[in-house]
Amino acid sequence: MSIIEEKFAALATEHAPGQEVRQVAGDIGNLQRGDLLVGVPVDFSHGDVDAFTPTPGAFETFTDAVAAGGQQAYTEYRGSAAIRADLAGKLADFTGAPVSAEDGLILTPGTQGALFLAVAATVAAGDRVAIIQPDYFANRKLVQFFGGEIVPVQIHYMTSEGAAGLDLGQLRDAFISGARLFLFSNPNNPTGVVYAPAEIQAIARLAAEFDATVIVDQLYSRLRYEGVCYSHLRAAGLAEDRVVTIMGPSKTESLSGYRLGVAFGAQAVIERMEKLQAIVSLRAAGYNQAVLRTWFSEPTGWLDERIRLHQAIRNELIEIFRAGGLQVRIPQAGSYLFPEVPPLDVGITDFVRLLRMQAGVTVTPGPEFGPHWSSMRLNFSQDHAAATAAGRRIIEMVRRYRR
Repeated sequence: MSIIEEKFAALATEHAPGQEVRQVAGDIGNLQRGDLLVGVPVDFSHGDVDAFTPTPGAFETFTDAVAAGGQQAYTEYRGSAAIRADLAGKLADFTGAPVSAEDGLILTPGTQGALFLAVAATVAAGDRVAIIQPDYFANRKLVQFFGGEIVPVQIHYMTSEGAAGLDLGQLRDAFISGARLFLFSNPNNPTGVVYAPAEIQAIARLAAEFDATVIVDQLYSRLRYEGVCYSHLRAAGLAEDRVVTIMGPSKTESLSGYRLGVAFGAQAVIERMEKLQAIVSLRAAGYNQAVLRTWFSEPTGWLDERIRLHQAIRNELIEIFRAGGLQVRIPQAGSYLFPEVPPLDVGITDFVRLLRMQAGVTVTPGPEFGPHWSSMRLNFSQDHAAATAAGRRIIEMVRRYRR
């Protein structure tokens, strides 16, 4: 295998969310037990934008942009100046620190696009990068793709009520070992835990002490449940040129199909991101950019109701899973559950395939988020009745294959 083939093979996207439709049964017939479990198919690998529809006015704003023609189609590479100006104030109010519309903000093709650009703008071959385990699957894959060396930092999420359980000793050791970039999501994807204010302050102090840059993915930071205290890293005292925050309306607001993301903060990094975007995708889709005008401008009570509905699904699924013998931490934000599966007669990847074939339930295997997780991730932003019925089928499948 050539170096370039090895580089792309290491991305291992065959089990990434959304790829399940391309998987085949394989040679696991001898492991199948029992009849098929009948029920409405549920794909927990992503949210259901039919069950939770996009924010009001999104499509109308998009069509207005189409009517504007070239004025909206061909924006600056970093995005429409008018839209950035509108967003900068909203993002500053939300995160508690100023945002420069001119120099410190870029619109991207989804938050995935922002993540790609941010990592490419900060990681060179041989660089050591501190990465949380477990965390979003693309973090470590992108670092490896650009030749970086991962320094793992654990969160002890199952035993740290009210916090993410960040191992600060490991983070300090990562910086001592030469890591000058720390990449993490808050709320954490896949567990849904939120870093406590003390943890955020500690991250800021360590990053300042070691002159490190931090990229924080805050995609689900608006979908927070009752009683959760959330701290924005960029408001924790770390110099602005050391923080890049990634956000977008794709998940909480069900605008995934528009592929919209933003990154804001360190101006030098944002400038490099724009240069790269200019040759990768030119810009976030011009007409789609206009939909960002609806972000943070939803009707009064709309977000509160969305949170209430998600919390109800979350609570019932947790009750089902715990009654069925699965261990699961209650997510503090977002729409992910990351239950730990008890010992089975099959590996977690085979179990996930069997779950899809026999029970019509699609989940993402835990190893996508770290090297040794016997867990699975579910996005519970689904029809309530279908999601809970699928949860019961998961328990039945665990019972069938439990060691």
